[in-house]
Amino acid sequence: MKLSRRTLLKLGLGAGALLAVPVGMQAHWSSKDFTRSDYSPTAPKAPAGRRSWRNWSGRYTATPQEIYSAPSEGELAEKIANWEGRIRPVGSGHSFIDIVPTEDLMIDVGQLSGLYDVDKENKTVTFGAGTRLRQAARLAAEQGLGFSNLPDVDVQTLAGSFSTGTHGTGRTLHALHNTVKNFRLIRPDGEVLNVSRDENPELFDAGRVSLGSLGVISQYTLQLVDTYALNRKIYFLKTEDVLDQFIELSKAHRNFEFFILPNTGYSALLTHDLYEGELEGRPPSQDEDFILTLKQLRDVLGWSPWLRRSAFKAYVNTLIPESGLAEDTTDEYWKLLSSSRITKMNEMEYHIPEANAQKAVREVAAVMDSSKESFYPIEVRFTGQDDAWLSPFNDGVRCSIAVHTLHSESYMPLYDAVEPIVRKYGGRPHWGKFHSLDVQHLDELYPNFAQFRELRRDMDPTGKFLNTRLASIFGEDFGASSTS
Repeated sequence: MKLSRRTLLKLGLGAGALLAVPVGMQAHWSSKDFTRSDYSPTAPKAPAGRRSWRNWSGRYTATPQEIYSAPSEGELAEKIANWEGRIRPVGSGHSFIDIVPTEDLMIDVGQLSGLYDVDKENKTVTFGAGTRLRQAARLAAEQGLGFSNLPDVDVQTLAGSFSTGTHGTGRTLHALHNTVKNFRLIRPDGEVLNVSRDENPELFDAGRVSLGSLGVISQYTLQLVDTYALNRKIYFLKTEDVLDQFIELSKAHRNFEFFILPNTGYSALLTHDLYEGELEGRPPSQDEDFILTLKQLRDVLGWSPWLRRSAFKAYVNTLIPESGLAEDTTDEYWKLLSSSRITKMNEMEYHIPEANAQKAVREVAAVMDSSKESFYPIEVRFTGQDDAWLSPFNDGVRCSIAVHTLHSESYMPLYDAVEPIVRKYGGRPHWGKFHSLDVQHLDELYPNFAQFRELRRDMDPTGKFLNTRLASIFGEDFGASSTS
């Protein structure tokens, strides 16, 4: 719903109080340009003979010598073996950190997609590594099978999702890479390895979350479950009430998350629980309109925290029932848990030990509320334990705290304020999202980090699959073997 400036002021002050607005303060705030100085709406122009690439949010760009789309595993292996410079695999570009950009060769496995094989009795399926999540979930559903969980964005490739530890929410559920039974990995010399718990077990533990640093994965075999339906509910509640009980709420629902709405005093709480019966189908999503409303509140009333909160409270009281229940619907799980994002943003997410979750969430919420410019919701989720070496969740249930900024706006001041808080409480960063950690910090956070680094050197001694950022993460010298 697009709201006019006059409507927002009426919501905050009441219909008869517009003359009370300090015109000078409002005019000064309304003249602010929130666009960051280095933002560009277009990708850089590539030099002659090269191509231009940018990630989904537009923050990172590159002009590689070539972006190669592999039509088959064999041709991909040959390309890798014959390339003398650096190589970085690329999926949908949904990582917010610079682990993909290279000026050498980018490998796009998008053609290696679709359902290759299905074993309904054992509930396993084999997909090409370039299959997008929504496509994989839809194809599995046609076979009566489903993923036990999905993240909230459905356009990532399987390889990109697994390699960065992508997750959904649910304290008894796991990140996506925990579904992997087997994968095929192409080494720097073009050799193709079958990797499972029984065949190359150390590589299996390392390769499920690898940031694309061990080689290029061409296909996955996954352990799925019978497909299922969910009942989705969305509530708008006062943030203080949610902060008091969110740990217990996470134990009461299959999938639980909430979004703190900065500078409003409210949070949106989402639950998904198993459902059997006739499906209603979710009505068209209002998520993008809601983000626009929060931005409008910031743009028009950000100069007055009190007025901004009052306007949002009136907005909720006008549109939401007294119970706070804004949506109650049922549908197939993959149609409810995930969607495509239209509004682009940049994101930082850290995974906190559950024992520290409430303190960490409260402090992050306070920092966001202290910034008049912040409006994007803070996302809070839970993920169960698994055993991959670089999984952020390999030591127990963790609570994920994600902060966002609009893709065109400044983010570092906010992230610089949030990161010390989540690190203080033992947070591990999402591998595909902003963080400032290097090898020294990561060695302290991951018991198997040194073991992973040693295996990576054995697999790729010349650093063929590194770029500058990965070299920093793994403590490697990014030498001159690049051909750019």
